[in-house]
Amino acid sequence: MIDLRSVNKEELESMVVELGFPKFRADQVMKWIFKGKNSFRDMTNVPDSLKLSLEKIAYIEHLELVRMQVSEIDGTKKALFRLSDGNMIESVFMKYKFGNTICVSSQAGCRMGCVFCASGKLGLARNLTPGEMISQILDMENATGEKINHIVMMGTGEPFDNYENMAKFIRLANAKDGLGIGMRNITVSTCGIVPRIKDFAEEFNQVNLAISLHAFDNDARSSIMPINKKYPLEELVRACKDYNRLTGRRITFEYTLIKDVNDDIKAAKKLVSLLKGVHCHINLIPLNRVVESGLDTISRDRAKEFADSIESMGIPATVRRELGSDIDGACGQLRLSKNIN
Repeated sequence: MIDLRSVNKEELESMVVELGFPKFRADQVMKWIFKGKNSFRDMTNVPDSLKLSLEKIAYIEHLELVRMQVSEIDGTKKALFRLSDGNMIESVFMKYKFGNTICVSSQAGCRMGCVFCASGKLGLARNLTPGEMISQILDMENATGEKINHIVMMGTGEPFDNYENMAKFIRLANAKDGLGIGMRNITVSTCGIVPRIKDFAEEFNQVNLAISLHAFDNDARSSIMPINKKYPLEELVRACKDYNRLTGRRITFEYTLIKDVNDDIKAAKKLVSLLKGVHCHINLIPLNRVVESGLDTISRDRAKEFADSIESMGIPATVRRELGSDIDGACGQLRLSKNIN
């Protein structure tokens, strides 16, 4: 069976024509799909004969909303969704002055093993399909009653470890006959799978790139991010400079501040030295506590001091606004759920 939330217009047109119907019927079906409908019966202007034919070969993916948590601090909403195979994922809805943003998961779980992050504690269950990523947006809109116009791929999973499905998701989200979300309103965060950075630069030069850095040298980074053993900082920084050259665009480096690990003035100087020559911005994130990690956070005042130090040395830096921390919806707190009480 084919998930229609995972197909683009051209693929749907081919299906419709093969079933013996005129191509324009695909436009009608597509519009219903991206209005959030998950039943062929809701497609009131589509012939019953086409609906019956499609039901035999296809379905419309949708997620089961298991629980919605709402932050008492800032109104951020975290949805726990159940996938068709029983795995669960989390997505986060956030309100900003510039619009509504969803934090999308790209995998059920994660195999990157970053020690400060809850997402990989149970390992990787599987990759998500493009339709399951699209469904997070459509089903979140349905649950909140609000339109989403910005996407950050910073939920559970490593997007570049599911590159092809991620790429198709972005195209569907951007397409006029899809969600119609502008490429510059989409951000993808990676821990640094170096070969995919070039692919991303060539295929999506208008999509924002964020890189989870979190350390200033190979020893420090390898101790908290195993991916660094495969792609050390020298390779990562070289790929980032190539990205700058290919796209002309700035990279955001995410840097989680961990108490007594990477938060002093020496760390700030080493970080600036590492990123010399890279067109970038540093987004500082006071560690959001994950009990299993045993790591501690710092105050926002201390984080602001770290940001000021970096800026004084020539690299723009900000301290990320913390959203949803009281519902474990902040950076590094999303995780694969196997069951729920």
